[in-house]
Amino acid sequence: MRWLAFPKMALGLTLAVLAACALVGINEVGFRQSNRALAEISQAQQVRLVLNGLMQTILDAETGQRGYLLTGDERYREPYDAAAKQIDGQLAMLRTLYTDHPVELARLSLLASHVSRKQAEMDMSVRLRKSGAEDAWKFVMTTDVGREEMNAIRTQADQLVAVSNEALFKGQAQIAEALKLARIGIAVVALAALVAFYLYLRQSHALQSAGERQQEALQRERNVLEDEVRNRTAMLAELATHLQDVRENERGYLARELHDELGSLLTAAKLDVARLKSKLADSADATQRLQHLTDLLNSGIALKRRIIEDLRPSSLSNLGLIASLEILGREFADRSGIRVEMALEQVVLDEGLQLTIYRMVQESLTNIGKYAEANEATIVLKNYENHVIAEVRDNGKGFDPRKVRPATHGLAGMRHRVEAAHGKLTITSTDGQGTLVSAMLPATKAPSPD
Repeated sequence: MRWLAFPKMALGLTLAVLAACALVGINEVGFRQSNRALAEISQAQQVRLVLNGLMQTILDAETGQRGYLLTGDERYREPYDAAAKQIDGQLAMLRTLYTDHPVELARLSLLASHVSRKQAEMDMSVRLRKSGAEDAWKFVMTTDVGREEMNAIRTQADQLVAVSNEALFKGQAQIAEALKLARIGIAVVALAALVAFYLYLRQSHALQSAGERQQEALQRERNVLEDEVRNRTAMLAELATHLQDVRENERGYLARELHDELGSLLTAAKLDVARLKSKLADSADATQRLQHLTDLLNSGIALKRRIIEDLRPSSLSNLGLIASLEILGREFADRSGIRVEMALEQVVLDEGLQLTIYRMVQESLTNIGKYAEANEATIVLKNYENHVIAEVRDNGKGFDPRKVRPATHGLAGMRHRVEAAHGKLTITSTDGQGTLVSAMLPATKAPSPD
């Protein structure tokens, strides 16, 4: 699916790149056209402004010249002189503006020649008026030279203004064309972007769908594996519970065999030794040997009783859980020399739960005697409404539960036995601060004798 997605992704990326390039190109072309058009419009406006200024200057000069001729007042010459000085600068500015336009430059030359002749005509009449030649300046005024030159100036100026207007309209048209091109380009780019975005969304949806299908497949496989692990774990737990029950049954069977068979043999042998001892009372050596044999038989009977209690505590079924724990604690204290404190509350549990608590306490005391290096231990049994708490605490060297293998010190066996009884085993220990083994079991009461 991903390999099939690559061509579509490449197509969408290509469209996006082409759209971006097209947008950049259209903007660049429009920018240059607009700049050229703006430059032409600006030049045309300047030309019109200078031409209008030139015509106004010539009219001011002519007005000042006629006022001076009619009145002879020198004040009328001031506008004339000022206007005459501005004309050359305005013509020079026009030449600068028409540097790259040879046709307009030729027309400007023609305009400049008419302006010069008009200036010469006005200057001549002013000099004649100043010198007092009344007839001469009146004759010059009566000729049509000034009017003809002024008409020629207006004609040439109008032509140059028309050219400027044409350039202005042309620039405006170029700007409008650039805007139109940019508008079309933006529309095309937007369309291409929409197509690319559609392809992207389609591809994203396809990838998302493929990912969801893969996740669903992985989830199904994970569920299958979890079910298999759960079933295997249940089977292993069931097998471990079965093996534990078989072990307890074998222990019970061995305890009964030792009690019945070996107990009978040892008791019979002890009775025979007693009869022999009564018959051989006169022989001190025989009596001594028979007494030694009696002591050995008594030790064997005690060993047999202790082995039977380890295999299947008879006190548990005969005396109950509290008495069995007290006997277990006293015997452990006698063997190990560790002082054992007990705080046991009366509980009513079925035989299986009682055996679970007994084995947990027995295994905990065995670990204390082997590894704890303690001098004091405590056995606590607490009865609550819905559950029972059994705790074994010591003041030994402790250990780090995170660094101990799960199967070490019989912890795995204790944990499985407690969890098989629907309980929870908690082990709390710190280096140098002892260990606490706590089991919480449901308070399932023993069935009635009926």
